[in-house]
Amino acid sequence: MPSNAGTTRLVIVESPAKAKTISGYLGPGYVVEASFGHVRDLPRNAADVPAKYKGEPWARLGVDVDNGFHALYVVSADRKQQISKLVKLAKEVDEIFLATDEDREGEAIAWHLVETLKPKVPVKRMVFHEITKPAIQAAVANPREIDRDLVDAQEARRILDRLYGYEVSPVLWKKVMPKLSAGRVQSVATRIVVERERQRMAFRTAEYWDILATLAVANAGEGPRAFNATLIALNGDRIATGKDFEPTTGRVRAGAGVVHLDEGGARGLAARLEGRPFTVTRVEEKPYRRRPYAPFITSTLQQEAARKLRLSSQQTMRTAQRLYENGYITYMRTDSVNLSETAISAARRQIVELYGERSVPPEPRRYTGKVKNAQEAHEAIRPAGDNFRTPGEVAKELSAEEFKLYELIWRRTIASQMTDAVGSSVSVRIRAVSTSQEEADFGATGKTITDPGFLRAYVESSDDENAEAEDAERRLPNLVKDQPLTADQLAAQGHHTQPPSRYTEASLVKALEELGIGRPSTYASIMQTIQDRGYVTKRGQAMIPTFLAFAVIGLMERHYPRLIDYDFTASMENELDEIAGGDHAAVDFLTAFYFGSSNGAGDQDIARSGGLKKLVTENLSDIDARSVNSIPLFTDDDGREVVVRVGRYGPYLQRELPGGEQPAPAAEGEEGGAQGDRAPIPEGLAPDELTPEKVHELFLGGGGERKLGDDPATGEPIVLKSGRFGPYVSSGERKSSLLRTQTPDSLTLEQALKLLSLPRLIGVAPDGVEVFANNGRYGPYVKRGEEFRSLESEDQMFTVSLDEALALLAAPKTRGRRAAAPPLREMGVDPATEKPLVIKDGRFGPYVTDGEVNASLRRGQTPEALTIEEASEMLAEKRAKGPAPRKKAAAKKAPAKKAAATKKTAAASKSTAAKKTTTAKATAAKKAPAKKAAPRKAATSTE
Repeated sequence: MPSNAGTTRLVIVESPAKAKTISGYLGPGYVVEASFGHVRDLPRNAADVPAKYKGEPWARLGVDVDNGFHALYVVSADRKQQISKLVKLAKEVDEIFLATDEDREGEAIAWHLVETLKPKVPVKRMVFHEITKPAIQAAVANPREIDRDLVDAQEARRILDRLYGYEVSPVLWKKVMPKLSAGRVQSVATRIVVERERQRMAFRTAEYWDILATLAVANAGEGPRAFNATLIALNGDRIATGKDFEPTTGRVRAGAGVVHLDEGGARGLAARLEGRPFTVTRVEEKPYRRRPYAPFITSTLQQEAARKLRLSSQQTMRTAQRLYENGYITYMRTDSVNLSETAISAARRQIVELYGERSVPPEPRRYTGKVKNAQEAHEAIRPAGDNFRTPGEVAKELSAEEFKLYELIWRRTIASQMTDAVGSSVSVRIRAVSTSQEEADFGATGKTITDPGFLRAYVESSDDENAEAEDAERRLPNLVKDQPLTADQLAAQGHHTQPPSRYTEASLVKALEELGIGRPSTYASIMQTIQDRGYVTKRGQAMIPTFLAFAVIGLMERHYPRLIDYDFTASMENELDEIAGGDHAAVDFLTAFYFGSSNGAGDQDIARSGGLKKLVTENLSDIDARSVNSIPLFTDDDGREVVVRVGRYGPYLQRELPGGEQPAPAAEGEEGGAQGDRAPIPEGLAPDELTPEKVHELFLGGGGERKLGDDPATGEPIVLKSGRFGPYVSSGERKSSLLRTQTPDSLTLEQALKLLSLPRLIGVAPDGVEVFANNGRYGPYVKRGEEFRSLESEDQMFTVSLDEALALLAAPKTRGRRAAAPPLREMGVDPATEKPLVIKDGRFGPYVTDGEVNASLRRGQTPEALTIEEASEMLAEKRAKGPAPRKKAAAKKAPAKKAAATKKTAAASKSTAAKKTTTAKATAAKKAPAKKAAPRKAATSTE
């Protein structure tokens, strides 16, 4: 679209990919540039606070709570260069168009750009929900002003989350563990996962039986001859099924009025029914009709992508972002199921072309969302354009992941405008009388689909992997009342009740949505945050809470229940929506939440308690850290309470000693004391797997201490233990970690003795300096004074001779410990910096680098699956954080004398060093309170 003659316009979008696509749709006279997302934010730490504000009491928050909650914004470090570029461009153009996303975040970015660039030329806001040429040209032709209500809502959310995170997180630091974080939505999401795990821990399984009959008709006609029916009643009383049992006791619910068959009862009844006649007592046939599903919104897209494609929420949104920016789909952060008239027409045309006119209903389908406060003016997620491109037409242009997600969106959109699936369902009751005159009723159901309608294009998946697909048919013979049947087989079958399933990312997003918590732009970040913070781990698709999460949620439930209340959190979302709609003032909302002023705004329970500030500071001394960090499991057969304690080195088991005696404290660096009352919990063990049998095994040595034998030289026991840094052997004052090639299960006494011989004195060099072999964090090595050289293998520590060691030490140092390993993968060029990206294997696992900045891969990410966009985003985040603060260098010691030290001198030096260490520890202990009082870097809360 050509601009006015002689007019130059600057169009600012968020990402380079988006800029590249849009620039292709705008003619000469347009300069399209990216802001790279948010350009300003609240300061992350004290270093970010400008000098003139450092003395302000509110500077650590970045929000002046006493003056209308004025926010202190700073330009992100990794955005400064781009901002300078945009400032320069803004001076060279006649007009500026802010083309950021059309949601609250996009509106806020546009406002921040104006505040940062301070342009002297007219500024207009252009919005669109798809990146196609007609949509971009229409957006340029119909600009609007920045919507301050949307900006206020986003700013209120950001400030709210900052206040919540920065006020509640320090409580966790003091009472649970340093560097933890709390968040308005992340804490609630964690609570949901913890509550499900508690249900699983309290669950007691129950066994129940029924009978599966294979029945046959004499003259089946066109239908099937045989079918299966299940015993459902005996003498008029219903047979117990899984829903009839109490989940915490495994017993039949009181008043259920059911027959609970055990194995003997089921097998006996089956035997008494052998050879008996079966008769149809009732046949009910009903029409079956299933309407199509609504088009995708953000949450349903994440759920279906997880079920069908096994993608995490983050992976789904990143892939959708690429599809949107390259013009394949509409905007992917939406809670509206609406389709525009253009989209409905495009879908109906394509249905006729692909499936015929009979597959299109007479009138277009229109959907109403069930999400609270959905922005119905927006559209659902659909293929972009006025004419949808089929998956086959875009296959060569997309990566495998992009293609699968596009096909999912295309199929769901098409199906939403197709006819209903219709057919018939049949319910049959059959009776047989046993040789003991027992009336046994059996039931069977069938379903026949006569016209699949929308099911030709799309079938939704279920969170229950055992659930029957909606397009599946169950055909029964043509049965009529009083029809005789014969039993080909009667099989007693047993069942066990199952604990409630763990949440997956898909089902957790669904739960949050149903509770009215979170919004489309936040679901993916919440899923990632609770994993990054160590509150949740994943086993396959299942989300498992850690014991750290149990401790944090336990503290919040006991002392701040309102802050993780579902209704309270949902009400805050509603108030933010009211701010976005111009119906509520952000300052009133924040004041009520933080200070508790009850003026009709904010949550009244929080207001009556004096607000968040008072809530988290007034009763801090009442929180018992030991109680918070203790998760009761059960009382064992000897009357001892078994608990999980969350310690600084991880969770461990502890039980009271006989007579109520409390355990001796553990030695520094160890998980348990010498009395055997503690046992470490193996990594990867889920909370509900700590059954009494498993706990007994751990205390006996399955994962705790194990005596290997006695040292023949000293007579002291040699014990295998698990510590903070993994398994190790201990004997008296000596300790040694296991080698990489050794496992705790197979370690022998002989191997343990060799480990305890380290460091091994190889001999004395000609100049009188001792030469040792030892194992370190970087592998085996030899050492002479301050000179080190690596050994090729761990076995050499025990075999290398003095001559071999001296030869190694005399050789020049190689650069680094070993030759650089080849990269795991070469990714290509970073779209943000145009630097080549590679994935390497590092000391702490794989990481991506551009040669200057490194970023470790997150949990769940693999070198093979990581995309170039994900890598670019990770490196941008790392740059934004800036370099890690350098530790203060320790004072250099005076150089040692060259003459060989006598044993007496060495002993004296050791004694002096011990005294210095003791003095240093005592000094540090005295200074510790002052250090705690100093401001700490607050854990940033992502909702």
